[in-house]
Amino acid sequence: MAKLYFKYGAMGSSKSAQALITKFNYEEKGMNVWLIKPGTDTRDGADIIQSRIGLRKQAQIIYPDDDIIEEYHKAGDHDVIIADEAQFLTPEQIDGLRKLVDENDLPVLCFGLRTDFLTHFFPGAKRLMELADSITEIKTICECGRKATVNARIDENGNVITKGDQVMLGGNDSYTAMCHRCWINKIKEQEKQL
Repeated sequence: MAKLYFKYGAMGSSKSAQALITKFNYEEKGMNVWLIKPGTDTRDGADIIQSRIGLRKQAQIIYPDDDIIEEYHKAGDHDVIIADEAQFLTPEQIDGLRKLVDENDLPVLCFGLRTDFLTHFFPGAKRLMELADSITEIKTICECGRKATVNARIDENGNVITKGDQVMLGGNDSYTAMCHRCWINKIKEQEKQL
């Protein structure tokens, strides 16, 4: 029985690596994988999924105006769908993935962030939390050793940024995973210095 999976974690929790390893595992069993990513994420190239440990694969780009069901049918039949950076898919695209699970009996595995740098849901992640059959946290740790849950946006001086657009692409130079306590304490320290 096919399911819609959402595997989320903070920055640096190896979500992309797990997506690519999952792709390899399906293909090793002779299955055809439709690997997709939103057009929003262009850090490693518009059609490239790359993990911090160096795994890298080409994927089909899904733009915000794309109908995901139409794109799936154009891409041909597949045994499974894997989406990286799924938080950037639109809620309507998540609904389309849900429909592919239900009507085509396709497993769909979505990997991504749950919340932004201010701990607010991304629209795609919110819809996945509402619709997924299976929700799994991919854990990582804060520098203090506690579980990291916040994707702290940082400036060039290591200060936590608390204003700005929801989407700003970046890696370890722009974000760090923190526990909520360290995030709040860092913001309080910065406010005292103003």
